[in-house]
Amino acid sequence: MNTPTRSEILFSVKSFAAAMLSVYVSMRIGLPRPFWAMMTSYICAAPFAGPTRSKGLYRAGGTVLGAIVVTFIVPHLINSPELLSLALALWIGGCLYVSLLDRTPRSYMLMLGGYTAGLIAFPAVNEPGAIFDIALARVEEILLGITCATLVHSLVLPQPFGPMLLARLDNAVRDAHHWIRDALNPAGDARSASDRRKLAGDITEMRLMTTHLPFDTSHLRWTEQAVNALQERLAAFVPVVSGIEDRLAALRDLGAADVSARWDALLKDVVALVETPKTVAIDTQGAALRQRIEALEPAVDRELDWIGMIEVNLAARLRRLVEICVETRTLRQHIDAGVQGSLPDAVRHLPGVPVSALHQDRGMALLSAFAAAVAVLVCCAFWIVTGWPSGAAAPMMTAVLCCFFSTQDDPVPFIKSFMWYSIYSIPLSALYLLGILPAVHGFETFILACAPTFLVLGVLLARPSTFGRAMPFLFGICGTLAMIDTHNADMVSFLNSTLAQVVGYVAAAVTTSVFRRVGAGWTARRLLKAGWSELARLGSGEHAPSLPEFSARMVDRVGMLTPRLALAGKDQDLQAADALRDLRIGLNMTLLQSVRARLGRGDAAVGPLMRQLSRHFALRPAVDAQCERSLLDTLDNALRAICAGERDVAQREALAALTGMRRDLFPKAAPYAASLAPAL
Repeated sequence: MNTPTRSEILFSVKSFAAAMLSVYVSMRIGLPRPFWAMMTSYICAAPFAGPTRSKGLYRAGGTVLGAIVVTFIVPHLINSPELLSLALALWIGGCLYVSLLDRTPRSYMLMLGGYTAGLIAFPAVNEPGAIFDIALARVEEILLGITCATLVHSLVLPQPFGPMLLARLDNAVRDAHHWIRDALNPAGDARSASDRRKLAGDITEMRLMTTHLPFDTSHLRWTEQAVNALQERLAAFVPVVSGIEDRLAALRDLGAADVSARWDALLKDVVALVETPKTVAIDTQGAALRQRIEALEPAVDRELDWIGMIEVNLAARLRRLVEICVETRTLRQHIDAGVQGSLPDAVRHLPGVPVSALHQDRGMALLSAFAAAVAVLVCCAFWIVTGWPSGAAAPMMTAVLCCFFSTQDDPVPFIKSFMWYSIYSIPLSALYLLGILPAVHGFETFILACAPTFLVLGVLLARPSTFGRAMPFLFGICGTLAMIDTHNADMVSFLNSTLAQVVGYVAAAVTTSVFRRVGAGWTARRLLKAGWSELARLGSGEHAPSLPEFSARMVDRVGMLTPRLALAGKDQDLQAADALRDLRIGLNMTLLQSVRARLGRGDAAVGPLMRQLSRHFALRPAVDAQCERSLLDTLDNALRAICAGERDVAQREALAALTGMRRDLFPKAAPYAASLAPAL
């Protein structure tokens, strides 16, 4: 084990102090189960103050919600164990389904509201008349644990979340700038597709992390809107830079060396703009570069050839890249000003993309909810049939594990890991329950007895690499100590309770393996199909998201694909898929839809094209050669119609979008000809 760092030791000591404080206060005010408060304080603890506060608030809301539902359900169904089991299983599954559609910390509240109902109701079925008192006591104990954790981590040497988030944001901006330099400099180091997809994943991860920002102790929390806006600009980087890279490669492939040479000086100046120190404003340089781009852009007419069209597309994307660079620099400077307390009022109210705009998989959420409900019902049926007095622990643990690991492609390995490390904790739990704590007769002695174990576990909880092993180990110990609260601290009760928990673990693993186990390749295909379905709806006109929302969602899917493509290994179909290309096509379709009303006669050719695109993506991946040939012909007809139209901004935007789509859809097709329909 590596030597603990200062931050790990600090986190461990504060977590232990919060846990002991919660136990002490629980005992002083006479709560029936002080060790529930202790467990809650550890569950809510996080190395940074912001996530601790956020987690505590949503856990409190979920606990209250679960207690209210139990207070209503149990008295009405106590005489029908089967119906009570079904009602609780449906509640747990329903809460899990809704929580999986919300990928923010708010989802924790609904998930907790589901399995908290089971944690309260299953042990209380023998005392239905006292259900209100039991539910109230659980709420008080859990709220006390939350309060102690929040106070200690917020007031005692608080570790602000903002600086870490800002450092991650700066690293993402730096990665984007490296990509720009590589893309615009033919002699630069080529970045792999996995690096680009990783950047997309980092952008989404930071977007979700930012939801903790309002709860942080740093001044960065006042700049939340600016941080969100900066993340949106980073999301826009991904398709724009990948498009520029592709267009420059197309010019080289077409042998347009003289054309590429005309753009070289400009590209070097764009790189210089990116490399300007972050404290320097670049608005003036950006305006000058946009004027130079317009001067280099070829005029649009009926005879414009394919190389000229690629130049039009390149110019449009370079203009957008310069705009993004300027906006990113300005927002970063506003964030620094906000940290110093001088954030401009206009920045406080910037419109942003809601987190709800990110990818949602309703099918997988429903499948996860169904698996959780079935697992709970199986355990309840076993409990009812056997009449096992300690059997309540089985559906309790099943509900917890099915909810905890529902976001994984294959939750079974995680459930098994949790089970084994909980089992590993049994000898130490037995030592505490049957040997050490019976000999403890004072709170000070209790602290000394717990300190060695919990301080070491606290250090392991602070490390991402060991968190997944330390948490079930601690969970097992705290769950065992709770037997002292119920005056069941004997060997028989201990073995019965432990065996019931193991039955719950096994039931969760087996049921999940049957109903919910999927591979990385399966999920990757599902993500790709979700993107194609959205493009099909976009082409049909029934779906018209804003550019920022569409970009955020597609970039999110690209980021989610990254680890799954790596796990898919040699799956040729998946490795051939290009989510970045789909992202560029979708953005071009969105741009084309936005300018259609200004195209005049050109719109007559765009309508059939959009319908063809809708059909193309609805059929993917099973698109035949005839369909592709028809789409290419329709696309070229649209290009001719736009070139023959009125020369204005809408024409250039439409031409750039159409050129980008042709290049992305048919990279190996013969070049466009103004009067001759090409063939594949």
